Amino acid sequence: MTELRTLKVALLGCGNVGAQVARILIDDAEMLAARAGARLELAGIAVRNVDAPREVDLPRELFTTDAEALVKDADLVIELIGGIEPARTLILAAMRNGACVVTGNKALVAKDGPILHEEADKAGVQLSYEAAVAGAIPILRPIRDSLSGDRITRVLGIVNGTTNFILDQMDTTGAQFADALAEAQRLGYAEADPTADVEGHDAASKAAILASLSFHTRFALEDVYCEGISSVTAADIAAAKEAGFVIKLLAIAEKLTGPGSAEGVSVRVHPTLLPREHPLAAVHGAFNAVFIEAENAGELMFYGQGAGGKPTASAVMGDLVSAARSLVLDGPGRAETTTGQVPAAPISSAVTSYYIGLDVADQPGVLARIAQLFAEHGVSIEIMRQTIHRSSDTQSESAELRIVTHRASEAALAATVQAVKGLDVINTVTSVLRVEGV
Repeated sequence: MTELRTLKVALLGCGNVGAQVARILIDDAEMLAARAGARLELAGIAVRNVDAPREVDLPRELFTTDAEALVKDADLVIELIGGIEPARTLILAAMRNGACVVTGNKALVAKDGPILHEEADKAGVQLSYEAAVAGAIPILRPIRDSLSGDRITRVLGIVNGTTNFILDQMDTTGAQFADALAEAQRLGYAEADPTADVEGHDAASKAAILASLSFHTRFALEDVYCEGISSVTAADIAAAKEAGFVIKLLAIAEKLTGPGSAEGVSVRVHPTLLPREHPLAAVHGAFNAVFIEAENAGELMFYGQGAGGKPTASAVMGDLVSAARSLVLDGPGRAETTTGQVPAAPISSAVTSYYIGLDVADQPGVLARIAQLFAEHGVSIEIMRQTIHRSSDTQSESAELRIVTHRASEAALAATVQAVKGLDVINTVTSVLRVEGV
C-alpha cells in the first residue's frame, strides 16, 4: 500500500467555527485522509489569547500567537479570523508561499476578492470560501461547478439568519421589530451590536459573492444596493400577511433583460414581499436558503442552517478536502472565471414590483386620481385594496389603500411614489416595499 503524504494545515482563529474545524481534523483524521488522498495534519492554531476558554478541548501545544510563522510552513491555511486585517495580509502571505487557502471571511472576499483571486492565480493555488455564504449550505461550489455549463438568470437568497429570525418572529407572533430583535439577541442569533445584520451589510457582502460567481464577473461590495429591516413595522408585516405575502430580507442578483432594459446585473439587498406559496416564504427561524433560476436547469433551491459552529465547519472541511486533493494530484488551483464582464446596474435600472401603503382621504374620485397618476408614469396596478377607517373623535373618515404594482423599472416606480406623495388627497405614504415572485 502506498504511504500517504502529509499536508500541514494551519488554522487561523479558534472561535465557534475554528474550534469545530480543529475537532474534526483531529477526530476524523482517518476518514479525511481516505477522502483527500493525504494525511491532514493540524500543525497549529493561531489565536490572540492562548488561554481563552473554548467550546472544544484541544491540545494546548497546538496554540500559538505567531500566525506569520505558522503560515510560512503550511500547505493548507484555514482563515477564520474575520475582518479585513490581519486576515488579508496572512492570506496573501500564505498563497505567495504556495499554500492553498480556505476562508469563511465574507467581508474580505466581497471587498478584495479580485486581488485575492489574482494572487491565487499567480501562485497556482486554490482559494475557496464556501463557508462565506449560507453556512453549511453547499451553494458556491454548485454555482461554480455544477451550473458552469448553464446560464444563471437570477438568484434570490435568504442569507442572513438573524434577520430571517426577526422577520419570522414578527410574522408568526405579531411582535414589534425591537421585541423580535431582543429575542434574537437572547437566543444568541443576534450580536449585542446587530447593525451589520439588521442594516443588511452582512447580506450585501454575500450578495456580491453570489453575483460574482453566478455571472462570471467581479462585483464588489460597493456595487450592491443595500437596505436593512430596521424600518419594517408590525403594521407592514400584518398588511403583507393579509394580502397573502410574507416579508423577507433578500439578496438578489439578476441579469437585466427585455426591451428597454439597461444592460447589466442588478445586485441588491432589501426587505421584499414574497407570495406565501413561494418556496422562500417557507424558510423559518434562523435558516438560510438560496433560490436559483437558470436557463436550462430551471428553478433550484438550496436550504439549510446558515450559521453555527458545526454547520459552518462542514463547509470549511469540504473546501479543505477539495484543496488537499488538488495538491495531491499536483494540479493547478481552481481558477475563478470572469468571462462575463457585465456591468453592475444601478438600483434605478432594477425591474421589480412595489407594494405601496397609502392613507388617503375618503372622498369621491380619489381612486381614479391615483390610478391615473400611475398610468401617466407607465406603472400598471395589479392589486388595489381599500379599508375605510372612521375616527371616533372627529367622525372623519379616511381610507387605507394597499397597492401592488406589476413589474416596472425602479426609476418609474420611485417616480410614481414621489408623484403620489404630492396629491392633496394623500394623508401619508405608510410603506413602500419591493415585491418579488408575482
